[in-house]
Amino acid sequence: MDIFKALKIEKKFSNHLALNNLSISVPEGSIYGLLGPNGAGKTTLIRIINQITAPDKGELFFYDRKFRSDDVFQIGYLPEERGLYRKMKVGEQAVYLSRLKGVSKHDAVKRLKYWFEKFEMQAWWNKKVEELSKGMQQKVHFIITIIHQPPLLIFDEPFSGFDPINTSLLKKEILNLKNQGVTIIFSTHDMGSVEELCDRITLINKSKSILEGDVNEIRKTYKSNTYEIGFKGDMNKLTTFLNDNFNLAELKKVDDHFLARILLERDINDNKLLSAIIPYFHVISFNEVIPGMNEIFIKVVQDARKN
Repeated sequence: MDIFKALKIEKKFSNHLALNNLSISVPEGSIYGLLGPNGAGKTTLIRIINQITAPDKGELFFYDRKFRSDDVFQIGYLPEERGLYRKMKVGEQAVYLSRLKGVSKHDAVKRLKYWFEKFEMQAWWNKKVEELSKGMQQKVHFIITIIHQPPLLIFDEPFSGFDPINTSLLKKEILNLKNQGVTIIFSTHDMGSVEELCDRITLINKSKSILEGDVNEIRKTYKSNTYEIGFKGDMNKLTTFLNDNFNLAELKKVDDHFLARILLERDINDNKLLSAIIPYFHVISFNEVIPGMNEIFIKVVQDARKN
């Protein structure tokens, strides 16, 4: 079941077409990535979902019915541009913002104390926001976004401002939320996070969707029949053998062995490749090279710009 659908969305700002006939379907309980270059239209779509702005054309659906204005209370939204009242105490402000989301004061304090302890932030409860580092403020934003326990969360560049340790912490919590049945839409430029977290993605470029689908299936679609093989032996003999028999794309030394990348013709499979090599060389590893989302992102956007 899809928790959210946007069908044939169009949005113009003056003479700029921000979204052009864009459609997405977000399955319940999934993590859905919105990708694209700066200015592609991602944030505009997120603002439309959150009822901050309205589409000129198209329809929104929530749980297979038309989206209503009060459905925004079932969404947690973490925008890329964030701000807290700097002179206000952290705990006091967190309770206040939780109350605005419909959480009782008793439940707000209880939930906030749980998350502050989990993120090791108890000592900051009575500190002013201006005393917090950017990363610590980001944690407060994250907690406030999820505090009313909505079924749909939308994160716009959620890892901005985090060091690797806190980024890992936040990723873990996002996956925990997914395992609890929460649906997550997030926009990011971090393709490593896309591979790590996302089930499905839509790639937007110049207001249009140019790629959509399951992340693993997309990566398989763009594979090029390339294999990476680890060898031990004489490098000169290895280089000559591979050049004479295969399309050798790369050969490099790694510690006490060599790694070769070989691009196979379509009529040669991996079994034939191994059978040809094993009698002559000591093979220590063998893997098909599946392109990463960063490589695919660049290729698809560049191809779209050519057309």
